[in-house]
Formats: sequence, C-alpha cells, structure tokens
Amino acid sequence: MVEEDLGLERVNCRAKGASSGFKVAILGAAGGIGQPLAMLMKMNPLVSLLHLYDVVNAPGVTADISHMDTSAVVRGFLGQQQLEDALIGMDLVIIPAGVPRKPGMTRDDLFNINAGIVKTICEAIAKCCPKAIVNIISNPVNSTVPIAAEVFKKAGVFDPKRVLGVTMLDVVRANTFVAEIMGLDPREVDVPVVGGHAGVTILPLLSQVKPSCSFTQKEIDYLTDRIQNGGTEVVEAKAGAGSATLSMAYAAVKFADACLRALRGDAAVVHCAYVASEVTELPFFASKVRLGRNGVEEIYPLGPLNEYERAGLEKAKKELAGSIQKGVSFVRK
Repeated sequence: MVEEDLGLERVNCRAKGASSGFKVAILGAAGGIGQPLAMLMKMNPLVSLLHLYDVVNAPGVTADISHMDTSAVVRGFLGQQQLEDALIGMDLVIIPAGVPRKPGMTRDDLFNINAGIVKTICEAIAKCCPKAIVNIISNPVNSTVPIAAEVFKKAGVFDPKRVLGVTMLDVVRANTFVAEIMGLDPREVDVPVVGGHAGVTILPLLSQVKPSCSFTQKEIDYLTDRIQNGGTEVVEAKAGAGSATLSMAYAAVKFADACLRALRGDAAVVHCAYVASEVTELPFFASKVRLGRNGVEEIYPLGPLNEYERAGLEKAKKELAGSIQKGVSFVRK
C-alpha cells in the first residue's frame, strides 16, 4: 500500500515522543557547516522540530536526515519564497548561511556576499519569530552580528539578549591546543576567548585557563598565534576545498545545546559569545556570558589581564571597531 492509500502525507506525520522540546531552524542547512550541523541537531534530545532551510539542495538534506531514528521531526524549506515558513514559531535560529573562506581570502573578503544574506534572513526573523534566540555563524561574525542588530532595530524588535555571535570554535580550538601542550584532556580545559572572531580580534586569556596552567612566553606566543589563525590553518590544509566545516558544526551544536539548556531553565550555563556589550567601549564584544530563558542574562567582566593580554586587547579593539562600523554602515546606507 502506498501512502496515498493510507490517507497519509509524510509531511504531516509526527514522530512519537517529539512533542516536548524546542523548535530550531537552521538557515543554510545544505552547506558545508549546515549539513553536519543539521545531523547533530537531529541527534539532540532537546529538539522537537527541526526546520532546514537553504536556497539549494534543502529537500535532499531533509530527506536524508529525516531517516535518523531520533525524536525530532524534520521539515525542509527551499528558496526565498519559503524562508518565512521556515521561521514561524521557532525558539532558536542558527545561521551558517553564506559562502566559505577560500585560500588567500580574509573574512572581510566574504563581507559583500554574506552581509546581504544575513540582512535578508534577519528581516524575515524580525517578521516571523522576533522572540527567537539567534545564533549567527556567518562570517565575518564581527560585522554580521552588528548587521543583524541594525536590521532588528529598524524593525523595532531588537533585543540585545537574543542576538549572539557564535565564537565557540575559538574556545574549542583553544581548549584543544592548550590540552595538547599541557598533556590534559581537552574536555577538562576551559580557556576564555574574548574580543571577536577573526585574526587579532581573537584573544585567548591564557592567564585564566582552568585548570590553572603555567606557560612559558614561547608557549604563550605559539598558542595565541595558533588560536588566532586556526581557521586559516584549516583553509590552507583543505587547499581550496573549503574552510572549517566539521569543527565549526561541532562548536555550533555545543553552543546551540547550551542555548537550549538555558531556555529549559538550567542554571549556570556560561559560555563565550559575541554580543551587544558594555564590557569595553565597543558596542559588541565577545566574553563570557550566562545564558538563561531570555538569552544572555549576564555578561561577565574580563577579569584580571596580564601585560601581554592588555596589549592584545588594544589590538583587538582597534580591529573590531572597524568591523563593527562596517556592519552598521551596510544596513544604514
């Protein structure tokens, strides 16, 4: 018997046990980050409904992932005309949409393409799910988060607590590289990474590593440089075949899971993120934040910095200021 004979439409079938949980949309779900991200979110027990949107190939990715025997119901949306349908009623929106970085490209080279994509997506979010928590992955994050904020301000729905730039990959890399140097389990290492999400704006606070570690100056130089240039390391290793997709998807899911646990009401959910902030004189900055039911509930101060970190902070702020202004100007022009 075929589905029509049974009076069933696959799109309306609902997996048993999927009634509790959160509704999550991934915009750019067919891309290099989007596909592994979608797979990992389908595995997350906190997700009841997973919307996968892209301008190409979304039906194929949806069909593939929908066969996984986890409780989340998966629905696919293809093309600009279905963007709003993908967003209605969502609790969490994750945006990896855009083009990847290729060898020789800086994150700023991505700006002209990805800025327009993020602007269009955020206009739809403002209309369809203005209360959703928004996780922005699309590079350059230092500029795309201010773009999102300006779009939401124009629409009269900007809530600084709900717009978060995902810098988790910098933390994941920092934890990994420090663990390698110190002979530790990366899962037991916590390195605060502040500033932004590109080059010198990525500032690992190695003086605040947990568990407490003592580094030589040579180790500090090596670790700081490798953490700041981790993305370039992957771009060059892939030799034209893309940028960091798998580690980015892992980091994005780690952060999305934290957001969902916070929405559920879990206490003490603390991670680094790039948000509207008063930690420095800049309007946006990445630092440790406590997540809650409304998004960012508390932004922590940077804590004591050593001389090396203070010098790094000044460099980071100078670079960040230009990136933020670039994003703001893009929307206001």
